[in-house]
Amino acid sequence: MLVHAVALMALLISAPSAPSPDAPSAIAGGPATVSLWPRGAPGAEGRAGEPEIVENTYVRNVHSPSLTVFPADPRHANGAAIIIAPGGGHRMLVFVNEGSGPAKALNRYGVTVFVLKYRLAREAGSTYAIDRDAAADLRRAVRWVRANAAQYGVDPHRIGVMGFSAGGELVSLVADNPEPPHSQAPGPTSADPLDAVSARPDFQVLVYPGPLGVPAQAPAGAPPAFIAAGSLDACCAEPAVTLYEQLRKAGVSAELHMFADMDHGFNIAAHSESLSILHWPDRLADWLGDGGWLRPRPLVAPKPFKP
Repeated sequence: MLVHAVALMALLISAPSAPSPDAPSAIAGGPATVSLWPRGAPGAEGRAGEPEIVENTYVRNVHSPSLTVFPADPRHANGAAIIIAPGGGHRMLVFVNEGSGPAKALNRYGVTVFVLKYRLAREAGSTYAIDRDAAADLRRAVRWVRANAAQYGVDPHRIGVMGFSAGGELVSLVADNPEPPHSQAPGPTSADPLDAVSARPDFQVLVYPGPLGVPAQAPAGAPPAFIAAGSLDACCAEPAVTLYEQLRKAGVSAELHMFADMDHGFNIAAHSESLSILHWPDRLADWLGDGGWLRPRPLVAPKPFKP
């Protein structure tokens, strides 16, 4: 069964090494990596050279945020792109089961995927803040993918963000909340031209999202949302339902899937034999298709981007 193969692949893919500051690059024939802040992330410049720590399928000690690129097969790529923010409680990144594994699953629907390594605010000794630094990394990722869309055959108007657990909190902070003053793009006068590119995702996917980031009231202009969680999830069932209700009342197109007798961390069924969990990525693909996000469109040549 295809989905069984996806689950097995999620277990077998190893996390890539720390990215080179040159972007994009590939290490030992693996996926290409892109450094989001080549001159050092704001407030982390002094630690940019520290290596990431990879333990089994988890990654931590991220001080040079990056994107790992999983392009869709050109034979069926449709121009849609999704940036994935793995979970891990802001202490680590569940890079395989909530990053590279889902990326490979989405590739099968013709979606090009970028997996984000963001700064971890709750790791021991961290000086980062979730709403300031980790969310800034996701905004930066959206800007980078949009500015470089043509290089990957991506439609700059079909770029979504997808987050698992803690990564879902980042998605909500970026998609459903106004950008805070301390991280707002300075505009075209900024020394960094990437700051002038929009950080608003075109759609959002939240998989058992944590409570941080759920706004008091969702804005009417929030991107369309697909939300999934388990009915037994003590952490994240309520935030998923709350966010769905907020978006629905705000007139935002939203779809919610609550899976019976399922707890937290079901990812893409790496540890589950539940048929509903094996097939939930198909429900996401249905939603993406119904929303027109998988429909190839003529690409409008963007203005030249000069880093």
